[in-house]
Amino acid sequence: MMKAIIREKYGSPEVLELKEVEKPVPNDIRGVLIKVYASSVNPADRYDMLGPLMARIIGRSGLRKPKVQGLGTDFAGRVEAVAENVTQFKPGDEVFGAAMSGYAEYGLARQNRIALMPTNCSFEEAAAVPIAGLTALQALRDHGRIQSGQKVLINGAGGGVGTFAVQIAKSYGAEVTAVTNTGNLDLVRKLGADHAIDYTKEDFAKGGQKYDLICEVAASHSIGEYKHLLNPGGRFILVGVRGRLFARLLYYLIGGRLSRGDKKFKFFIAKLNQEDLIFLKQLIEKEQVVSVIDRQYPLSDTGRAIDHLGQGTARGKIVITVAKETRTQNPEQLSIPA
Repeated sequence: MMKAIIREKYGSPEVLELKEVEKPVPNDIRGVLIKVYASSVNPADRYDMLGPLMARIIGRSGLRKPKVQGLGTDFAGRVEAVAENVTQFKPGDEVFGAAMSGYAEYGLARQNRIALMPTNCSFEEAAAVPIAGLTALQALRDHGRIQSGQKVLINGAGGGVGTFAVQIAKSYGAEVTAVTNTGNLDLVRKLGADHAIDYTKEDFAKGGQKYDLICEVAASHSIGEYKHLLNPGGRFILVGVRGRLFARLLYYLIGGRLSRGDKKFKFFIAKLNQEDLIFLKQLIEKEQVVSVIDRQYPLSDTGRAIDHLGQGTARGKIVITVAKETRTQNPEQLSIPA
């Protein structure tokens, strides 16, 4: 048996319960059983909890009630057991990545969606990385085609994806402008931003500066405004599915007002894969990327953690500490306090 966060219906954080359930067993698809020491909260987890109708239909998560009662994806922990077809990992390995129902003492993972943890960070710091780090990396590298010397704007730079995006952009040699609120200005500068704009005092869209790449996390301006901010050949990447801006971008694409051959404007959802986790691991070990942790909650307070995320004020990542555990290598603290 194990403790896990369970929900029997869709709704607010009040639907989440900490219960004793059967410990999962590795199988041919999810062949790695992880003893989870830390997880972290992502917007996708919150949407899965709330269960808006369109998400239920598209995500096939269950129309009337969740097909999977567990919740959570990001994790860091140790391999407990593996299925016969797992060749990359063995019991005792310290790993991070994506697991099914990660808000629990144990979770099942596919071996191609996990990687060995960076040698120089804690379980909490590693658990903060997977989805936010992969999203930032794929937005900049794969969809934004970032290059050294480019002028890059990151709007929403103080959140989970944004803090990773600032650091990853700097690792590629870009000149980074970070847009955030007053309280996060010092934070984004510590992360390497060359310029920091306080959106409560200044509208970056009216500053006259143009950019080669815009990574939009906050979704605060119109498509037309972003078009005027791009240099010739510049690219705009919308991270995730975000309200009116997403709907407007979809309208432009379907209506042909943005050419179908024009790859300047894109939106995407990150793809979980081992190769990119290893890439992030290497950046962390080179100390080019660190986790920013806003708050840590115990597993029993997962509902409060998700509620805090929903308020939109988190700096960096919100971490769930499932069990207090020191790593075998006992690395020094690497994260930047939020």
